[in-house]
Amino acid sequence: MELKKYISKFLAKRKKNLSEKDYYFSNEITKITGCSVQDINLYREAFSLKTSSKHTKSKNYERLEFLGDSVLGTIISCHLFATYPDANEGYLTQMKSKIVNRKNLNKLGTELSLTKFLQNESKTALSENLAGNLFEALVGAIYLDQDYDTCRKIILERLLTPKAINQLENKIISYKSLLLEWSQKKKVIIKYETLEEVQANKNMVFRTHVWLNDEKISNATEISKKKSEEKAAQRAFYILNKKQSILENPKVHP
Repeated sequence: MELKKYISKFLAKRKKNLSEKDYYFSNEITKITGCSVQDINLYREAFSLKTSSKHTKSKNYERLEFLGDSVLGTIISCHLFATYPDANEGYLTQMKSKIVNRKNLNKLGTELSLTKFLQNESKTALSENLAGNLFEALVGAIYLDQDYDTCRKIILERLLTPKAINQLENKIISYKSLLLEWSQKKKVIIKYETLEEVQANKNMVFRTHVWLNDEKISNATEISKKKSEEKAAQRAFYILNKKQSILENPKVHP
């Protein structure tokens, strides 16, 4: 009973010290992490956008994103090292890349609806990678607000569970890289020819053709050169994989 009274008093005092907005914000962060927020300012910073004002030197998420990237990388590296004791360096590096690559972090940030916590508005269009950037900033804030062991526990038990990591084992994150690795093993030449095209509506797009030696095997059109090449590589992969198995994913390479 005494403990209940203490907790009630503590929560009442905490609520009194925070504005209604911050109290709601703090509770939402606690729902994600499972831990009480110690320093609300860290999370405010983690969800603040960079302003264009030359006169305002307000903090934004970028510094915490930098820190979170390193903390996340360390936690995932240690987890993989312990989980796959027989895997070589190449496999561990590949697995880590699948977990911390921009596309997967964007997915994690989107699933947590992190953009709804933004503390300020931006007059410019939001980056397509913002959700992933905020995810890393959140990790940085958790690390500073709690400690390394607590941060590790939150990541591996709540944000990015071992089950979710295992599901990424056979996921292809870059068909272009996969084709490059395959071509080097088979001693064949894969090359990309990308040209700019103007469509009927006057929008600029990029068309990429994939060549295997002297044979054109696939093409794709996208709004950026990088996306065009990756989509063309994906199509090339499926075409070539029907003829011969390209995808090999042993945990230990000879």
